[in-house]
Amino acid sequence: MGHRSYISPASPMLFVCCCCLLWLFPILAAGITRHYKFDINYTNLTRLCHTRSVITVNGQLPGPRLIAREGDRVIVKVVNHVSNNISIHWHGIRQLTTGWSDGPAYITQCPIQTGQSYTYNFTITGQRGTLWYHAHISWLRSSVYGPMVILPRKNESFPFPKPYKQIPILFGEWFNVDPEAVIAQALQTGGGPNVSDAYTINGLPGPLYNCSSASDTFKLKVKPGKTYMLRLVNAALNDELFFGIANHSLTVVDADAVYVKPFETEWLLITPGQTTNVLLKTKPHSPNATFLMEAKPYFTGQGTFDNSTVAGILEYAPVKKSTAAKLPVMKPTLPSINGNFSTPQVANFTAKFRSLASPKFPANVPQTVSRKFFFTVGLGTSPCPQNTTCQGPTNTTKFAASINNVSFALPSVAMLQSYYAGNSIGVFSSDFPQNPANPFNYTGPAPNNTNVGNGTKALVLAFNTSVEVILQDTSILGAESHPLHLHGFNFFVVGQGFGNYDQNKDPAKFNLVDPVERNTVGVPAGGWVAIRFLADNPGVWFMHCHLDVHTSWGLRMAWIVMDGALPNQKLQPPPADLPQC
Repeated sequence: MGHRSYISPASPMLFVCCCCLLWLFPILAAGITRHYKFDINYTNLTRLCHTRSVITVNGQLPGPRLIAREGDRVIVKVVNHVSNNISIHWHGIRQLTTGWSDGPAYITQCPIQTGQSYTYNFTITGQRGTLWYHAHISWLRSSVYGPMVILPRKNESFPFPKPYKQIPILFGEWFNVDPEAVIAQALQTGGGPNVSDAYTINGLPGPLYNCSSASDTFKLKVKPGKTYMLRLVNAALNDELFFGIANHSLTVVDADAVYVKPFETEWLLITPGQTTNVLLKTKPHSPNATFLMEAKPYFTGQGTFDNSTVAGILEYAPVKKSTAAKLPVMKPTLPSINGNFSTPQVANFTAKFRSLASPKFPANVPQTVSRKFFFTVGLGTSPCPQNTTCQGPTNTTKFAASINNVSFALPSVAMLQSYYAGNSIGVFSSDFPQNPANPFNYTGPAPNNTNVGNGTKALVLAFNTSVEVILQDTSILGAESHPLHLHGFNFFVVGQGFGNYDQNKDPAKFNLVDPVERNTVGVPAGGWVAIRFLADNPGVWFMHCHLDVHTSWGLRMAWIVMDGALPNQKLQPPPADLPQC
């Protein structure tokens, strides 16, 4: 006789009650859908006594806050009202199977043309903290950027005491002229681009610049005896930045939307692309002083750079205006701008980052890897066009940048579209070198030939491949720190060091227990960094230096991750409104 299930009289009532609870509290069952509209417009802005037309999101600099919870679906309609083509990258979002919404122009999409729109649609999976969005075409991210605040799921808390308030702080750069003209001139002449005229905190240059008004200073008003969370984003185009607040220490709790073991510091370094959440505990009583919060560059290269300092003001409330003007102003002590002096301090600071590696927030580091890659990253040269002179390292060469001596050329159609349609011939090839073709002393004297190759090449990975990449800086045109960003993935930083990577000795020192998990890592000047990740996200994924001048010169490449066997391991079909080239 077959088994007969027995339903008690209470069961239907229980079922109805459960359904009612899910209807009343849908957030317990799943995330919600959040809709945003981004209008890309021209906005007249004045900084440092210069007024110019700036491309912005919804007329704001930085752009509007995008707020969501882990598990939420985010839908953003972007409408382009300017003459430039535009695309938006949601920096750090995993984009699991939604590569069409990643945003880098000519990699995952054709840009949005004038008068057209595109709707980005993605779900935030397994991430909480601070990320950001920015334009991902040419240098438009100089003004098209904003914060993404990702809160824990409903009824979940931070793994540290809940802060009294949370404040996004975005570092940027201000140019008195159009940055598009700056990079266009540099690419034409082959020389280094003109540098920015100021750094900014939340779009404002602060009191240390000539012709910067009091209204152009970011002020953070705080109460005594409270804990504030500062959500820091480095949106600067071309500079790694030191940051600190006078007479206050900071506790680092999150990096690139991943919790870390908390540690206290007087200052921090944040590279372009990186985000860092810090806790600021205010003094128990209102002090008779105001405190500057400052950011200034960490420079390791050979050329010119913006060596200025941006300042905001930390002000204890309530302060009468008459009193505020008389209060002494305290300045923070930050490391030297000159990387020759501060690079050891930077290495000590970055070594402090460790994953929580707890049962709730595990560090799933690949313990073994099935594919290993060795990438050199750095600057080089390319020859001037015939019968012309250039302003590069010599009058016959232009500045160039490369990975494994390949300077990546953007295609004229999007790689993901051509890959999905199966017609990549003439768009890109799949033969990106896994190692340098000609090994040399990477951090020693420069080789005689500094010219780089050129091409649109990708590396293909099978789904769920465990990957290790050694990123080795080169000193061909001077050792320099490079913040490398990988789209579509977080990776674990399992090792780093100075000099040339030694494959016989260095792996023994790798941290495979609690390494920090990031989406952007600084390759040390004259050194190397080792990263590991699991290729569990199908699509075409960009990897590039987040110093925009180096990206423009070709320090970029693409990974292709093939579909897996299961439905949730396959790239979704392209949306109907995907822009065409």
